[in-house]
Amino acid sequence: MKKLLLSAFVLFTMGFGSSFAQTVDEEIKLIQEAFGKDKKALVEAYMNLSPEKAATFWPVYEAFETERKAIGKERILIINEYIEKFTHIGDAEAENLAVRSLKNDAALNKLYSSYFSKFKKATSAVDAAKFIQIEFYITNTIRNAIQQGLPFIGEI
Repeated sequence: MKKLLLSAFVLFTMGFGSSFAQTVDEEIKLIQEAFGKDKKALVEAYMNLSPEKAATFWPVYEAFETERKAIGKERILIINEYIEKFTHIGDAEAENLAVRSLKNDAALNKLYSSYFSKFKKATSAVDAAKFIQIEFYITNTIRNAIQQGLPFIGEI
């Protein structure tokens, strides 16, 4: 399963670096499209839920995705701002971007905690843990790919 997930996201992330030249709205649309439909198919294959559990799981998943996408949109905005400023970033900009990034990570972790309980109630603790596990894997794979394409502060 990990190879399948990694292959799917390698295909997506190969085009990610060039998308930085696009507008913010185009980037957000590209990323959310890539992590909407394709991600759901990956989650569905991994979760392999019975029809009864699927009926209660997917409405919770859709609500989760709506909230996750809002957090993801903010993360993209932070990344775009960083890309615009990384060669000449000062103390105020560095602090602003760092604080916003930390708050964004905290919001995502809070979302995971909140939805773990909801998924557990809708299905089971094992299924909720499986979902969190696959979500962490997908998120970390994407973040890794993005991070590899981002320059360090002051790097030319």
